[in-house]
Formats: sequence, structure tokens, C-alpha cells
Amino acid sequence: MSTTNTSNMDQTFDPHAAAELREKRKKIIENSLAKRHRKENTFRVLGFSAVVTGLLFVVLLFGSILAKGLPAFWQSSMTVPVFFDPSIVNVGAKPVQKEGESPAQFQERYIAWQTEMGMVDWDALIVNGIIAKDPAIASQRDDLNSLYTSSEAYRLRDMVMADPSLIGQKQDLKILADANVDVWLAGNIDRSLSDEQQQLSPEVRQLADKLKADGVITNSFNTEIFKNPDSRSSPATSGLAGAFMGSLFMMLIVIIISIPIGVASAIYLEEFAPKNWITDVVEVNINNLAAVPSIVFGLLGAAIFIGWMHMPLSAPVVGGLVLSLMTLPTVIITTRASLKAVPPSIRQAALGLGASRLQTVFHHVLPLALPGILTGAIIGVAQALGETAPLLLIGMSAFVASVPATPLDQSTALPVQIFLWQGNELRNFFEGRTAAAIIVLLALMIGLNSLAIWLRKKFEVRW
Repeated sequence: MSTTNTSNMDQTFDPHAAAELREKRKKIIENSLAKRHRKENTFRVLGFSAVVTGLLFVVLLFGSILAKGLPAFWQSSMTVPVFFDPSIVNVGAKPVQKEGESPAQFQERYIAWQTEMGMVDWDALIVNGIIAKDPAIASQRDDLNSLYTSSEAYRLRDMVMADPSLIGQKQDLKILADANVDVWLAGNIDRSLSDEQQQLSPEVRQLADKLKADGVITNSFNTEIFKNPDSRSSPATSGLAGAFMGSLFMMLIVIIISIPIGVASAIYLEEFAPKNWITDVVEVNINNLAAVPSIVFGLLGAAIFIGWMHMPLSAPVVGGLVLSLMTLPTVIITTRASLKAVPPSIRQAALGLGASRLQTVFHHVLPLALPGILTGAIIGVAQALGETAPLLLIGMSAFVASVPATPLDQSTALPVQIFLWQGNELRNFFEGRTAAAIIVLLALMIGLNSLAIWLRKKFEVRW
């Protein structure tokens, strides 16, 4: 019987067939592994290519902005020895209220003195200073008036009104070149165009080139872009001071209103609110609000804050309130995510040691969630800083030629200023200045995001 079984086994088991089967299975496995490795390598290559492509686009974007914007921080100007000639500035002393004189009488004399100041030929002082640098151009006085921006004459008037003792003195003053002159000297206009297509007369163009070659007109760092508000009458002196202060006031309002309310709401919803259909509806609406286009918040702000509450148009306080509403969902969602990330064991341990629910949250959970909360809040503020659409709907696109002193004063904002400058008719000049404003805005946003990263690292606690 055993002999018969052995013979049957010998007939059933074929070593050669088994070896072939093993080889076939080995090839199948190897082919499968090779296929999986090819797919993995393909995915790695595609992923790496996507990252490189994204970085290339970022480099291209930033390179384009920097290439156009950095030269705008330098502007053509002249350092001119201005002599406040008493024969030209022939006005009386600054009025002082006399004893027994009524305020109305003093105001009348003061207005008359201001009128005299306005009648002074301040341009003559600047032209005389330029001629003092190069006496050979004395015969071209009329053309010299076109070399510098018109606001410089008003600056001399304001200097003397603030300090009448300047009359009879000489001061070296930096005089900004006219915007058209700056465009011509910077090469931002085609010099081969006919005289009819040029913004400057042939005489002024030749004079500008001569003074540039002689070193009278130089290219210096333009601090006015940071100190001056916008200007239509004197484009060369237009700056970002008004827009920067408007954005600053709005961000302060966002920080004061949006962050405390958002964090408090998130803490209540996550740690104290009962889980029922009411809180579910609230959570769904918060998530939906985070996806609502920002222009809708602008419509809401225009209807409520301006149309119903009659708050001042084009004021940072209205912009701050609108941006606070827009930022609230972001702050709430990021704060809740940070609170959820704290392990439940922290809560259980605190409660087990006798801490109350309030003590558990504020003494144990909240400090551990602080890095994420700060990060979300700062990112929300950075997002609000770059918003334009809602501000356009509340009137902050209006031209404002002054720096706001309070959140109730009319103002614009950095993103809106960029929007206004890119549509200016003097495109050759304002294209570079628009890119410079973008650089300032990006620097602020990168700074805020860097602050968020630093705070996260500083307060991060590992468990």
C-alpha cells in the first residue's frame, strides 16, 4: 500500500514544473514591483516638477515686481542752494495778536499775511538756485520751471510761514524733478518718438539731459514715497503715507474687535456649548461665512455701517469693521482647530485633580493652544490687510490728499492705493510706483506671516 502511495506522489510532484511555477510567480512579483516602483517614481517626478513649476512662477512674479518696483524707490532730484531773497519774499512779519485785538481782527490780519505769502514768486527762488549751480543756463529760466515738480514752490512757502526767520538765509534743499522729467531721464519713454508725442518740449528734454550729465540732476533714494500722501497736482511727490496710516488704523480695529470676539466664540463653541442642533447650525454658518466672497462683506458694510448707521464714508473705522466681520470666521475656525489639537488627557487630568471646567480651559488647554491661535489670528489680519474689494464698496477708493489723524478721518488703504495708481493716466511714471507699493504691501504681509511663524515656535509646547 505504501509503495502505491509513493508512486502516486512521484507521479503527482514534478520538480521541473514546480521550478517553472516558482519562476513564473517570481516574474509576476518582480513585474508588479517594477510597475509599482515606476508609478512611485513617476509620482515623485510629477510632484517635484509641480513644486519646481510653482517656485518658478513665484520667482517670476516676484522678479517682475522687484524689477519694476525697486527703481521707483529712486527718483531724479536736484540739491539746490535756495536763497530766500528778501527782495522776492517781500512780506511783513508774521502777525501776532495784539492786546485788546479781537480774534476776528487778528484772523483777518493773519489771512491777509497768508495771501501775501501766496503772491510771492517762490519759483524764482528755485530757478535762481538752479542757475547758481550752472550759470550757463541763465537764459533758459522759463524752461527751468518745467524741470521740478510744482509742489516744491508750495513747500518753500510753508517753510517760510512756519519759520519767517528763513528770509535772508540760504539753504541747500533737495528739489524733486517733475514726473515727466523723471520718466525721460529714467528711459521709460521712447526717445525716438516725434516731438508731438513727447510730454516735454525739445528744449526741456535737452536741458534735463545736460543737467543730468553735469551731475546737477541726480538719482537719489526717494523718501517722499513713505512720507507724503497721494497727489494729483504733483505726481512726483505722491506717496503712501495716507494709505499706510489708513491700513494701520483698520488693522488696529480688526485686532481689537475680531480677535477677542473670534477667540472667545471659539472657546465657547468648543469647550462649553452644548452639542445640539443650535450649535450645529452656528458651526455650519461659520464655515459658510469663511467661504463667502469678500465683496459680499463690502455690500453688507455699505448697507449697515454707512446706509443705516450713517458712519463717515471712506473712513478707516468703517473699513476696520467690515474687515473684522470678514476675519471673524477665519479666527474662529483656526482657534477651534487649535483647541481640538490639545489631547483630551490634559482636560481629564485637570478635571481629575479637582479643577473646574473654566480653570481647565484657561489654565491648561488655552496655553497649549496659544501657538495655533496666534498663528490663525495673525494670518487672518494679514489676509484683511490685502483685501481690496470690500473697501471699494465703502468709498475708500476716493482720492484723499491728506494723512488721516484718527480712524474717523477720510483715508484710503494700501491695496486700494495700488488699484488707483495702476489706472493713472501717467502710466510710464506710476507703473513703477505701483510695483513699489506692491513691494511695501508684500513686505508687510511677509512680516506678519514671519511673526506668526516665530510666535508659533516660541510658544510651542511638545507633549
